[in-house]
Amino acid sequence: MQETMETTQAMVKHLAAVNKILEKYDYSESKLIPILQEVQAVYKYLSKDMISYVATSIGVPPSRVYGVATFYAHFSMQPKGKYIIKLCDGTACHVKKSHGILNALYEKLKLSGDKRTSDDQLFTIETVSCLGACGLAPVMVVNEEVYGQCTPDKAIEIVDRIIAEEKAAN
Repeated sequence: MQETMETTQAMVKHLAAVNKILEKYDYSESKLIPILQEVQAVYKYLSKDMISYVATSIGVPPSRVYGVATFYAHFSMQPKGKYIIKLCDGTACHVKKSHGILNALYEKLKLSGDKRTSDDQLFTIETVSCLGACGLAPVMVVNEEVYGQCTPDKAIEIVDRIIAEEKAAN
């Protein structure tokens, strides 16, 4: 019985943030996208359980929420790391060999096209069509920080610096 109580308390605590978001939008079906955006901002992705919980809370079928979440590229159904690395593969960046940067990051973080988040949940790599900074090509963004004229070596230095900062903080 004690174990059940602890599990329930953990679940209530885990859902506290989503409940605040739902309250903020008055549990309104018409506010589904901003609800999902904020839920993802807090939890880093939209789990199947979270989709079901949001759907039940606003009174729509889970399939509808799932359909919205999978339609828009902004939403992720997989957990993301603390640091989101966006690597541009638009024309200017591609011509300046952004794929070399991607390969170096994949090797460093032991990732691949199928596995985009590191085992320690520290990094997620995403390729994007354009970051709007073609004059700085190739461009890499880590969370909100832009790194222009990036090279494979520079990308690895940035990742190593972040890892060192994380270790120092713990």
